[in-house]
Amino acid sequence: MGLAGEGVLAIWNGIAAAAEPDFLSWHVREHIPERVAVPGFVRGRRYVAVRGEPKYFNFYEAETPAVLASPAYLARLDDPSEWTKRVVRHFRDTSRTACAVVYSKGEGDGAFVATLRLATEVLPSAFLGRVTGNLDALRERDGVVGVHLLRGEAGSGGGATAEKALRGEPDRTAAWILLVEATGPEPLEAILAADIDTVLGGTEAACPPADRGIYRLQYALGRDQLSGPSLRR
Repeated sequence: MGLAGEGVLAIWNGIAAAAEPDFLSWHVREHIPERVAVPGFVRGRRYVAVRGEPKYFNFYEAETPAVLASPAYLARLDDPSEWTKRVVRHFRDTSRTACAVVYSKGEGDGAFVATLRLATEVLPSAFLGRVTGNLDALRERDGVVGVHLLRGEAGSGGGATAEKALRGEPDRTAAWILLVEATGPEPLEAILAADIDTVLGGTEAACPPADRGIYRLQYALGRDQLSGPSLRR
């Protein structure tokens, strides 16, 4: 068992300090329920930084990567609510990547996750072949409950949408994303402190310190937990 679908939308964002209380309320009361209600979305989660930037990490599990470019989802992006308009214009340093899940192993969910945005010149098939053994070894570390490797989809920045325009600056994207879930931050600190060649030896992957972080789970919502249509403000 691993992630709940074959697609993931991975988002990091900061938020202007004055807008943060509104963001936290909007995200739980409207935004995540609205996204999870889109056909093909399975679950949404929000995390807050223990270390690293930006402050918030969010990801949505979807049945397939195609869901993240589906007409139903794009229609939602082009019709932001008034509350969304008020909040999203205060986003800062946003990184947003639609991904295919290429490796996912684990049992249950961890309270903490390490996020590593990776870059490599190695072709995807060769990179996956080199990295699998290292990911299996990560999964066996004490305290680690899940390891997931995501490949950024070509063009995952997406086209112009009304919601993207609210953010004002282009979203960054990642070629590869490694997520390591754990019961506490200690095993993740050890992973982030190591040279990336130690963690993913022989894969020719790069991950500068600015692209590594540890985040604590704040909220998660599965599609089967929705009580009804989300309220919009």
